[in-house]
Amino acid sequence: MESILFRYRSRQLDANDIAFVKETIARHYNMGRSHISRILCEAWAWKQPNGKLKECATRDILLRLEERGLVKLPPRIKPQKNNRTKTFDQIPLFFVNQELSGLIKDYKEPKVRLVRDSQGCYLWDYLLYHYHYLGLPRLVGEHIRHEVLIGDQVVACLGWASAAWKIKDRDLFVGWNEHTKRKNLHLVANNVRFLIPPWIRIKHLASKALSLSLRQLGSDWQETYGHPVYLAETFVDNARFEGTCYKAANWKYVGHTKGSAKKGNSYHYHGQSKAIYLYPLHRHFRRFLKDDQG
Repeated sequence: MESILFRYRSRQLDANDIAFVKETIARHYNMGRSHISRILCEAWAWKQPNGKLKECATRDILLRLEERGLVKLPPRIKPQKNNRTKTFDQIPLFFVNQELSGLIKDYKEPKVRLVRDSQGCYLWDYLLYHYHYLGLPRLVGEHIRHEVLIGDQVVACLGWASAAWKIKDRDLFVGWNEHTKRKNLHLVANNVRFLIPPWIRIKHLASKALSLSLRQLGSDWQETYGHPVYLAETFVDNARFEGTCYKAANWKYVGHTKGSAKKGNSYHYHGQSKAIYLYPLHRHFRRFLKDDQG
């Protein structure tokens, strides 16, 4: 059995796989990186649950392989757009920063909206960029943006994305083995950002916004990506926060991370352990997450 030379989530490459990648690059060298990634996706039958090719993930694999010196990619046909620094200097349309305070019961029932259009995305990005202590997240793979409104004013922003890979206490809580986790990890969503703008000081809004977003998360994910999610996860930096709103919204604390972060294709210890909170989105979530059929 060939030894594994490279790992990327559920994809493991041995010497024969690397040789195939090199051959594919050589055969399609003049067609560019995007074309090569599509060829590899089709050859590996590597698709998202909604049937679309995992082109972004495959391009990332190619970059990691080149970083390791295992392959040589053709030059980029187009300049890399991600290198341009975004400043979000322009105030977005529909931006309202009216101060709101008091009790949640004093206002109309908040509503959650799935952000779809470019104007909505810019407003969401603008708020996260300027007012979240971690800044704007780099959302790749499956992800959705929620905004919570009272009337026409955005009072909270939530970002949901693909689940983290190595979370021991979460995996123990679910009852996962490595094989089943690889197969079903896409059925978990990670709350990567949660922001209430500083001019919003409505008591109990945070737990209310979380609950409303969770209530809509499954249907929005199904509509967007063609498959459900059965569990939500988040990580709370206890050096900054106590996780009060997650506790109030009935999330379950299951342990702490080890204090490492993924950079590229490896993990680096930074020592900032975070509390792990989980929220089942279905009463039989374990049955679906542990299903190893098919």
